[in-house]
Amino acid sequence: MEPESDKKHVWDKVNNWEEELLFLKSIIDKTELTETIKWGGPVYVYNTKNVVGIGGFKDYFTIWFFNGVFLKDEKKKLINAQEDKTKSLRQWRFTSKEEVNEKEVLEYILEAIENEKQGKIIKPTKKETIVSELLEREMNQNPALLEAFQKFSPYKQYEFLEYIESAKQEKTKLSRIEKVIPMILGNIGLNDKYR
Repeated sequence: MEPESDKKHVWDKVNNWEEELLFLKSIIDKTELTETIKWGGPVYVYNTKNVVGIGGFKDYFTIWFFNGVFLKDEKKKLINAQEDKTKSLRQWRFTSKEEVNEKEVLEYILEAIENEKQGKIIKPTKKETIVSELLEREMNQNPALLEAFQKFSPYKQYEFLEYIESAKQEKTKLSRIEKVIPMILGNIGLNDKYR
């Protein structure tokens, strides 16, 4: 049988995993995801949201889940390639086609699609929710302040709270609150001037 030379160009740079990646692709093609090419490789999207991608590297080929952090991963297959940098991306690596269990891979992909439909995404505030009782007291007394605060994105709210609560002493916290109140009322994020 003639090799399909037209498929070759996409896989040139993925180091000899052509057959394996086409196999992964055939599994993904059974789902409702749409294939696009991003960052030089195939990425599969649901409603324009990136769900999975596939690619080959020197020692392995992989399917990655953009929001893999939400997968149950009962089979313990997923790895976080960069522990400190990557919040949500998870990879499932293979070194041979035999390792790809179609049924398992499909289960993971379907779960990822389901998560996407439910809108599960990581918000940058996932660190630890910070509560500032002092700021809350101010906001209880000043509804305009509360309203202004709620207009900020969760991330910017987090920055204010972290700034206030990272002070050790109460009087420092209070002076920081004094400082941020006009910013909050003026709809200016804590770090806006540096952005």
